[in-house]
Amino acid sequence: MRWEGRWGSFARGLGRALFVLYCLEAGFFLVMIPWRDFWPRLLTSVPLDGLRIWLESSLGRGAVTGFGLIHLVWGVHDLHGILSGVRRSRPSAGEEPTS
Repeated sequence: MRWEGRWGSFARGLGRALFVLYCLEAGFFLVMIPWRDFWPRLLTSVPLDGLRIWLESSLGRGAVTGFGLIHLVWGVHDLHGILSGVRRSRPSAGEEPTS
């Protein structure tokens, strides 16, 4: 069964808002966590020695940070799309609302 009308629009908007929230939170986490003091302790649970050594290096930390930056940019881009869509759907001061 397909949602129609307002509920479909609400569900799409809620899904987009949750995706933006995810991107911003994950991006912030991935940007900050590799450079914290407890990063090496978190990596003790990584089962592969080569991967753990690489993630402890500056190159591995930079890769995780870059992945976080991608999430942040994606979240800000989608947030801008949501906000500009809201502005476009509202009538201007001199316009009459369309139904």
